Amino acid sequence: MQYNQKDYEMPHAKAWCPGCGNFGLFRSLREALAELEIPPQHLVMVSGIGQAAKLPQYTHAHMFNTLHGRALPAAMAIKAVNPEMTVIVNSGDGCIYGEGGNHFLAQIQRNSDIVNIVHNNMVYGLTKGQASPTSLKGIKTKVHPEGVFNEPFNPLAVAIAMGATFVARVYQGNREQTKNVFKEAIQHRGYSLVDCFVECVAMNKVNTTEWYREHTYKLEESHNIHDRTEAFKRSIEVDPYPTGIFYKEEGKPVFWEQCTAYRDSKEPLYQRMLDHKRLRELIATFK
Repeated sequence: MQYNQKDYEMPHAKAWCPGCGNFGLFRSLREALAELEIPPQHLVMVSGIGQAAKLPQYTHAHMFNTLHGRALPAAMAIKAVNPEMTVIVNSGDGCIYGEGGNHFLAQIQRNSDIVNIVHNNMVYGLTKGQASPTSLKGIKTKVHPEGVFNEPFNPLAVAIAMGATFVARVYQGNREQTKNVFKEAIQHRGYSLVDCFVECVAMNKVNTTEWYREHTYKLEESHNIHDRTEAFKRSIEVDPYPTGIFYKEEGKPVFWEQCTAYRDSKEPLYQRMLDHKRLRELIATFK
């Protein structure tokens, strides 16, 4: 069956500011899903809390909205119960790298077979503009009137250093590149991180559309995405920031297939009959 990007969009209004970068990111994601012909009933969108986390509510698919920072373990569990589903996490830089930072590291180690799209606008947009883990040094906010003094968190360098099997960055304004990177991430078998530069037109007056266009560039076609050392070197480049696929590793075992439940059978857990006798015996051991 052929799909159109509108097949993945719910009809109700979106609570994003006019000009928000989330609109462009959402369109590119829908286009990627349509070109890959992923049925909405085989798609699960997971989120935490924030402006970016509203995206699953606007998507014609299954959705699971979690607590702030807790989207990744929920997505890992969903994929383990039904590996046939395409599971995509959409949340912001604060939700994934801040509140959910430990889960971010765990997913890399476990190589969960999920896609992690991080809407990186370098600010907490929903809670009115305080600095996020990726805010640039020196930027002034309502709670940092003298400027942020922390070095910004570099998710790409951390992911590559820890052995993530797919690491990429895009700027949502580069629509074709964003769509193509999303497609590659969705098709990858393993944990896929796509850090997405998006504008927050209401709360971030520094990292604007003009700023992203002037301070980013696309990785050369000659870049070897299978060279981990080179990928790390490119990941620590700043101003301008490279965009594209930095690193990709294939063939590494994924989380769900290493679970005990899948050692003797690859049948998805949701299809298996529940053994009530064994369940009662298990419960009895905790008394």
